[in-house]
Amino acid sequence: MENRKQGMDTPEHLQQWFGGGEWKMGWSAMPDASVDPIALSAHFHRNPERWEQAFRFLATTDLMALPKGRHELDGTDLYASVDEYLSREPEDCRLEAHRRYADIQYVIAGQEQIGITPLADTVEATPYHHDNDILFLDGEVSQYGQAIPGKFFVFFPENAHMPCLKSGERSQVKKVVVKVRIG
Repeated sequence: MENRKQGMDTPEHLQQWFGGGEWKMGWSAMPDASVDPIALSAHFHRNPERWEQAFRFLATTDLMALPKGRHELDGTDLYASVDEYLSREPEDCRLEAHRRYADIQYVIAGQEQIGITPLADTVEATPYHHDNDILFLDGEVSQYGQAIPGKFFVFFPENAHMPCLKSGERSQVKKVVVKVRIG
C-alpha cells in the first residue's frame, strides 16, 4: 500500500502528517474543515513533487500581485488560474466537479461561500467537457464553507463543489485556483 510506504499506515501517522502542516511548504494558510486528510495524503504521496511545487508556489508568490489568467507552473500537470469577480447569487452558480485535476482554491481578497457535496449525491446536468475538465451537476449542497483569506479548500474528483457564492452581501473577490493533475 502506497501510504504505508510513506508512514501513513495509522490514523496517528496521518494526523501527525496533516496536523504538522509541513506538506504546505511554509504556506501559512489553513485548510478548511472540509479538506479530507485521507484523500489529500493519498494524492499527495502519489506525486509529492507536484503537490510540493503547488504549495511552494502559494507560499512564495505575492498572490495579490498576480494578474488574472493562467499561470504555468509545470505545463498541463500544474498551473494556477487567477480570477477576479463579484460573488454571485445561488441561482447563478452551479455544482461542478473535475476528473483529471484536483483544485486548491484560495480567496486572496474578498469572501465567498463554497457549497460542497459528495459527487455520489449528484446527477450529471451537462456532459463532461474534456478540454476544460469540468462536469456540471444537479444536486443539493450538503455543507458550506466560508472562503476567506487565510483559509484554503482542496477538491478531488469525488467532491462536487459550488464556488463563487455570495456570503451575505455580494463581494469583490480575487481568487487563485491551483490545478494539480491527478489523472
